[in-house]
Amino acid sequence: MTAMFRSLSLFNYRLWFAGALVSNVGTWMQRTAQDWLVLTDLTDNDATALGITMALQFAPPILMVPITGLIADRFDRRRLLMVTQLSMGLLGLGLGLLVLTDSVQLWMVYLFALLLGVAAAIDAPVRQSFVSELVPPGHLTNAVSLNSASFNGARLVGPAVAGVLIATIGTGWVFVINAGSFAAVLLSLRFIRVAQLELKPAVSRAKGQIREGFRYVRSRPDLVVVFVMVFVIGTFGLNFAIFTSTMASVEFGVDASGFGLLSSSIAVGSLVGALLSARREKPRWRVLVTAALAFGVTCLVAALMPTYWSFAAVLVTVGLASITLMTTANATVQLTTAPRMRGRVMALYMAVFTGGTPLGAPVVGWVANVAGPRWAIGVAAASGFVAAGVAVAWLVRGQHLRVRRVHDGEPDPVTGALPLLGAGRFHYRLQHDGDGAAARVRDAAAVARERDEAATELAVDEGTATRPS
Repeated sequence: MTAMFRSLSLFNYRLWFAGALVSNVGTWMQRTAQDWLVLTDLTDNDATALGITMALQFAPPILMVPITGLIADRFDRRRLLMVTQLSMGLLGLGLGLLVLTDSVQLWMVYLFALLLGVAAAIDAPVRQSFVSELVPPGHLTNAVSLNSASFNGARLVGPAVAGVLIATIGTGWVFVINAGSFAAVLLSLRFIRVAQLELKPAVSRAKGQIREGFRYVRSRPDLVVVFVMVFVIGTFGLNFAIFTSTMASVEFGVDASGFGLLSSSIAVGSLVGALLSARREKPRWRVLVTAALAFGVTCLVAALMPTYWSFAAVLVTVGLASITLMTTANATVQLTTAPRMRGRVMALYMAVFTGGTPLGAPVVGWVANVAGPRWAIGVAAASGFVAAGVAVAWLVRGQHLRVRRVHDGEPDPVTGALPLLGAGRFHYRLQHDGDGAAARVRDAAAVARERDEAATELAVDEGTATRPS
């Protein structure tokens, strides 16, 4: 248990975690209120309009990726976060006032979603990279997982609270409350002990730095595979707002409170998955592949559930699988990326993660309108199977992973150990083919990271420090 929460022993991370938790609750309240506002108040259960809102909110991360990562690498991350968090708080307040004065129209929600997306596009890579400054390298996987636990713990509380508040005091006040919640994270950033931060060397201005980030990722096949997996599932699988809102309103005919409960069901599984991830010392490929497969299976089962409560129960497993996948992918990218490249690489990662939503959300919304919400969840299930297939194909072709038939009566081909007397059964095991390819691929990231760190310290030519061995 102590190992699970070890990052909280550090003052800076503990302060950041507390502030972020409060702000995350407000963010999930606003997301729920915004979805419900578009779906029931401004349209007649139009899932396409909801998909457009999501697309506008998540388009900026991919459109702005050439500059957001460089901003994260070049400027003081703590000060940048104070600016972006304040901006998002003011946008929430503005939308809340429009709703309270009965002035809001659908195009206004679209505009606010776009502006919020711009602020979030700058905020995301800065926030992801800032975690590495709050904790030492040995705590990074734990810190990333606890961040995810905070986010999904808020998802557990926020939508449920929002559903009650929408039914009692109205949607507008939910936006206003969210605006106030940003004060918590701003205060935590204000009182963080700067002297205790694990500050990374700032990247000085030079030509070709944006292209360098793209070249770095392109030269790392392991990162490319992670990015592809995250893109596929992020685009077609993680459209939970569309799935839960349309299932709640169209399939089961429940009110805002019922909608909020479905979001909280996903959050329960996500919270459990994040805490389990926090116990792992480092991310592993087998966890990544298993989580992708599990996401596909659980979404398929959810699509077949006949009642509201059975659907809500299966959503817990959907949340568990999805967050296990995302925390493992996030930690893999952060831990295997050279510190001086981390902002640019994380900007690309977040662009891939959220940038597919402008493509996927309208498509999934259209499927929900035309074929029904159950078929839309079926699209999510397919994304999980495709992502797992991509990873397995790379492991088989790139790392030479094979399923081999081993006879107990012969020496084990890996250890050379002799079997017990009388043993003679066949069994199967996953093995590499002995040519050393797996070890070279597995160690390439560590070699590249160490070389880049040394290059930063010695100020050698940047061109020799970006391409891994």
